[in-house]
Amino acid sequence: MFFADILEIQGLGNRSYLAGGARAAVVVDPPRDIDRVIAAAARRGVRIAAVAETHVHNDYVTGGLELARLTGARYLVPAGASVAYARVAVADGDVEEIDEGLVLRAVATPGHTPHHTSYVLEEAGRPVAAFTGGSLLIGSVGRPDLVEPRLTEQLARDQHASAHRLAVELADDVAVMPTHGFGSFCSAGQADGDHSTIGTEKTSNPALLKDVYTFVEELLAGLDDVPAYYAHMGPANAAGPAPVDLTAPERADVGEIARRLAAGEWVVDLRSRVAFSEGHVAGSFNFEVDGQPATYLAWMIPWGKPVTLLAESSEDISRAQRELARVGIDRPAAAAVGSPADWTGDGAPLASFPRATFADLAAARERGEELVVLDVRRDGERSQGWIEGSVHIPIHQVHQRLEEVPAGTVWVHCAGGMRAAIAASVLDANGRDVVAVDDGYAAAADAGLTLVTLAQH
Repeated sequence: MFFADILEIQGLGNRSYLAGGARAAVVVDPPRDIDRVIAAAARRGVRIAAVAETHVHNDYVTGGLELARLTGARYLVPAGASVAYARVAVADGDVEEIDEGLVLRAVATPGHTPHHTSYVLEEAGRPVAAFTGGSLLIGSVGRPDLVEPRLTEQLARDQHASAHRLAVELADDVAVMPTHGFGSFCSAGQADGDHSTIGTEKTSNPALLKDVYTFVEELLAGLDDVPAYYAHMGPANAAGPAPVDLTAPERADVGEIARRLAAGEWVVDLRSRVAFSEGHVAGSFNFEVDGQPATYLAWMIPWGKPVTLLAESSEDISRAQRELARVGIDRPAAAAVGSPADWTGDGAPLASFPRATFADLAAARERGEELVVLDVRRDGERSQGWIEGSVHIPIHQVHQRLEEVPAGTVWVHCAGGMRAAIAASVLDANGRDVVAVDDGYAAAADAGLTLVTLAQH
């Protein structure tokens, strides 16, 4: 009897898989921190016989090369991928034996990348699961615009054809097990649900419900911003990532934190946005460890700039370090544990700023206060409606466009509060008076704020 275990990659919105039989297994699209993969195989009592990549990833650094080296597994990489290391070049129709009566069959599914390959797990000759990577996702497909602008439209057409190939060749009860689509920016759209089958996708996935022309037009029109760090992931994966180092970073004392701030390095406070707003080291930025620190920190930080982490516990430092390593920020320059008082020295003043709700914002406007409303949601979110008179700078651009924020106290909002807190910390570090709106965007209308839509604009 086969098994297929899901290995969640929290923060990045991806999944890896460990699938196999009684004695051996395959790992599909492993994360860089392979210790958890090895532990999962140990719990199952199976040998990792193969490691399979569906494509050269653009959103995270793979652990596949190192996992194959450590375990002696065969490293399966699509033949069309240009990589600098030895691997088993997999072509359409190739079969890899995993365990007795259990094989993995490669199915060419271009679209997310030109070389993208899905893998169908077959038990006793019957397909039971399809590891679809960035091809057929749950209710969507992988975005086609991460390789080369000139290829985007053709890759969108390829996505449509690949989705239909899987739907035609596989039975309705075959499990669909994608890598992307659980919050990943590699997904062209998000959908509800964590599990799916070919049959379910036939009734719900736009790629299988719309003709190619309509599908491509709507897919391309709906593409949102691409995280800046994606530009570094593909080359790293093609070259062959170095083994990850998750040993504890050097501890930073008060003097070193001050020196790193003075040098223009990034000092990142991982505490909750509530705690940060109440008191923090002046000049530090707030990326909550419970948010998506890997995505937004990697998206915003100038690539290669040293980062020092501040947190309440060593566990939070380790958690953030693991997430950052997955996207190529290999080693924090230093770290410190404790509270802001420990990081600033005796009696040193702490920086702070207020938090508020949309009702507070409406009241401030009613009083005639001179203020700026800064919307840091992404373009796609903004297009669904915005607060009248607000300035729009997406979160990942705020640190580069500070001069575009008008004078006055800046009330920053997003859709829920996390990104507003990041932007508020950046503005605060640059000497601006800020108020972080820690509220759900749906409350804006209830508060009496006038909302504008594209149709009205």
